[in-house]
Amino acid sequence: MASGQTATSVEPRGAAEAVLGDGILNVKKELGWTSHDVVAKLRGILRGQKIGHAGTLDPAATGVLPILLGRGTRIAEYLLDWDKEYDAVLRLGETTDTQDATGSVLSTRSTDGLTEEAVRSATARFQGKSLQLPPMYSAVKVGGVPLYKAARAGRTVERERREVMVYEIAVLGMAGRDVSLHVRCAKGTYVRTLCADIGEALGVGGHLLSLERSRVGPLTVRQALTIEDLRAKLLLGRLAEDVLSLDQALEHLPALVVDEATAARVLHGVPVSSGAWTWAGGQAVEGAPGQPVRVKDRAGRLLALGRTPAEGADRAVAILKMLADV
Repeated sequence: MASGQTATSVEPRGAAEAVLGDGILNVKKELGWTSHDVVAKLRGILRGQKIGHAGTLDPAATGVLPILLGRGTRIAEYLLDWDKEYDAVLRLGETTDTQDATGSVLSTRSTDGLTEEAVRSATARFQGKSLQLPPMYSAVKVGGVPLYKAARAGRTVERERREVMVYEIAVLGMAGRDVSLHVRCAKGTYVRTLCADIGEALGVGGHLLSLERSRVGPLTVRQALTIEDLRAKLLLGRLAEDVLSLDQALEHLPALVVDEATAARVLHGVPVSSGAWTWAGGQAVEGAPGQPVRVKDRAGRLLALGRTPAEGADRAVAILKMLADV
């Protein structure tokens, strides 16, 4: 830690902004840290840089944590459609009040006679769409209050099941009562609840023993930077190489192009009237009315996020978020 503190102290105040600007950093969260801990550590290193995060990880989980820099903090809601991959270990025969290894044990049941074939069969049933009950120890709000606050007060709150999507779930192997899983899922899916549900489907119960998030959208754990990696790259002046631009982060959204005069108006929040824009590449893009889009100038610079008109509405594209300097 002493060496890290020395490295931080020699970094001149204000240098981080000049080096990094706006974008997304792929940071590897360590075991035991909260997502807020990671942001706090980075604020100490990238002094003066506006920082946030997307896709909270529990303290007991490790892996990819997208860190938002500068104007990157404005686009968090537009990154929610990124799918995620996890490597998890499910411990069968034991349930806990938090559905993971940090909680108190509620019940234990024998797993004798449980075959790998039965585990694979039960697990496969959770692939696709299903309804999942949000865990009490979660940030989901009911009546404006996060569930974990009620859980810490010893209260159980009635909550509704929510539809989740598991694109892929695979059993990688078994060691005694521990099952290694790989999961690819959409937003809002709780892997610890998935583990608890698989345990119940097998009739023995279960909980999440360990979890690593191996991918969020284009960000993979193999490319993720530890805090020490980040410090070292910053001192070498090479950290900007690892920043995903806002345009790259939003490339799942269609893009439209405006001319120079319209671009100047866009940067002041003026809607783009019909006939003043074309789809990037000159191709019409299929999509629902009212969808978010990138607004770019003819040089390819990302100017803003907009929204296409709703059906029957005026054909102007509304400007939602400014993402470039005026």
